[in-house]
This record gives sequence, structure tokens and C-alpha cells, in this order.
Amino acid sequence: MTEPIIAFKNVTKVFEDSETVVLKNINFELEKGKFYTLLGASGSGKSTILNIIAGLLDVTSGDVYLDGRRINDVPVHKRDVHTVFQNYALFPHMTVFENVAFPLKLKKLNKQEIAQRVQEALELVRLEGLEKRRIQKLSGGQRQRVAIARAIINRPKVVLLDEPLSALDLQLRTEMQYELRTLQQRLGITFVFVTHDQEEALAMSDWIFVMNDGEIVQAGSPVDIYDEPINHFVATFIGESNILPGTMIADYLVEFNGKRFEAVDGGMEPQEAVEVVIRPEDLQITLPKAGKLQVRVDTQLFRGVHYEIIAHDELNNEWLIHSTRKAIEGEVIGLDFRPEDIHIMRLNESKAEFEARIEEYVDLDEHEEGLLNAIAKGEK
Repeated sequence: MTEPIIAFKNVTKVFEDSETVVLKNINFELEKGKFYTLLGASGSGKSTILNIIAGLLDVTSGDVYLDGRRINDVPVHKRDVHTVFQNYALFPHMTVFENVAFPLKLKKLNKQEIAQRVQEALELVRLEGLEKRRIQKLSGGQRQRVAIARAIINRPKVVLLDEPLSALDLQLRTEMQYELRTLQQRLGITFVFVTHDQEEALAMSDWIFVMNDGEIVQAGSPVDIYDEPINHFVATFIGESNILPGTMIADYLVEFNGKRFEAVDGGMEPQEAVEVVIRPEDLQITLPKAGKLQVRVDTQLFRGVHYEIIAHDELNNEWLIHSTRKAIEGEVIGLDFRPEDIHIMRLNESKAEFEARIEEYVDLDEHEEGLLNAIAKGEK
């Protein structure tokens, strides 16, 4: 990894008036030019991290670095970052042009350069032609674009976004997700995005930090976070899951619901108690005898792209199923799934233990793949 654009080293934040610990020994490094998301529920500490980067909050202990420089004592206006707030913080008495041009006027640039750079920023966010319009006359989506244009006008090293889409309706919010992601890729600026919306984080991010109670409980790509949740909290917070108690019989063999199934996880002790996760979209409806499990359908709802089915098995475990196939309430159906659809979570496994185990099995897979390729070529 090259020099990180932002680094947190053993950062703790305590609000002294209430003695509340909001961040607990946070460590991470962010690469230049990527889209990062801090994901968590209200009070998890994600906005506190954003405000520390911006300089709006001081750390209680630890160090914060921007492009290799320690910035703990650097004031807000001297940090090469810009924040887009949830309420956009636009000046209502100014026009679109005046709002976007404001950071440039503070730098006392000449009028010609200001006009050119504002025009370029407005074109990037598709607001050309609205330069003279007052903020009160804009829609929610247009106001959001003005805030983004103002954030990028100086091409800062980092753009911080504190739930900027939360006030938009669903359709506009989805459109702005695509626009923000495309804009970030075009500019190559590091974006740090705060949200409590799991689907939003999965759709937009290069890398996600899942936060809970002032700690980063898991970090990884959207695929890693969704397919390999580290614990029960992440598995339930990111998407929907069927989680059942199980026993790891041996590597790649797990027992749950009184039956044994092939899996792709390993590294546990024989007979170790585990939790088994199967995502609802990975369950295939079959005839009862053809399924690995049999369940009775209780309810179903049509969600537009799929049916959401709730069923129970003979042990009274509840199963959530997403399927394009319609079921009938009260009927018995079979459920089929592949070994790679079964994810195993160790009980009380630490983040470091989880990452070491995953890395070990990735290395093993690559080694096995190399051997198979060598055998195919007659080298072994």
C-alpha cells in the first residue's frame, strides 16, 4: 500500500461532559482515490470519525494523519478536506453560482478563474444553466448537487459526506447513489461516506467499515462484508440472513438441523459450536424429497422482484426465503443450497482471528489451484 491519504492510529474519543466513550482505539488507513463508507446505526461512532477528520472534533488520545502529516492540532480551514453535511449547509440568500464560488472567493481568486471553475463544477454535477437560481427554488436533488459542487470546487484531497442522501425520496436517492459513485471515479478524489443504509453502502463503496458501539467490527469490500460476516451482528445488520446453531464436525463438514452438510469453511476445532448463515436468496425451492431440508410455508409477500417467504422446519426453525417462484401457504416445500452458500461463523471470534483464518484459507486455495494447474500442464 502506498502512503495512506488518511490514517487513524489508536484513536479514542471520550465526551468529557458525559464521560461517554464514543470511539475505542480506532485504527485504519485509507488509500487515495477510493470510495470508503462508514456504516453503522445511530450512535455507533461513524459521524464522530468524520468530524475528527474534518477537524470539528479533537481526539482524546491517538493520532490522525492526512497525506502523511499529523493533523491533530491543524485547524479546520487548513485541512485539505471538504464536508457535505446532511442538511447541505447552503446559503439560502445566495444563488447557485454564489454558493459554489464561495470557497474560491475566500481564496481571493480573480473573477475569470472563479467563473471558469464554477462552470466546470456545475457541469460535473449536471447543473449548468442554473447558475442564477436561488437555493429556495431548487429541488432536494438539485440542492444536494450544489453542495457536492461546492465540495469539489477546490479539488480537495478528501471529500467527507455525512448522510447526504437521507433526506431524498427513494427514487432520487438511488439516482444520486449512481451519480456520486460516478463522480468520485471521474475525479479520483478520496470519498469518505457515512450512512446507516446497508444497501447504499454495498452499492457505492470500494471498502466498508462496519461500526458498532464505537468500534470497527469488520472492514472489507462489499462482497467480503456480505459473504463473510465476522459475527452475528454483521450478519444481521448487513442484509437478511438465516442464522442457526451448528457444530463443525471437521473441516468442510458442518452439522445443523440434525443433518450434516458439505461446506467450504474450515480452521475450526472438531465438534466446535458455530453459527451457520445462509442468505435467503441462496435458498432454492424444490420438491420436498429433492430438497436438503423440508419446510412448511407460513406466509409470503410479493416484493416486486421476488417473493418473500417465511417457513418453518420440523425443528421449528424459521426460514426466510427469497424466490421468484410463488409458494402456497401451508404447503411443504424442499430447500436446496450449495456448499458455498453455507457460511460458518465462530462464536466470539475476534476480528484478528477472523482475518487470519480467512487469509490462511485464501492462501491454501491459491496453493491448491497452483498445484492443479501444474498437474494439468504435466509439471508435477
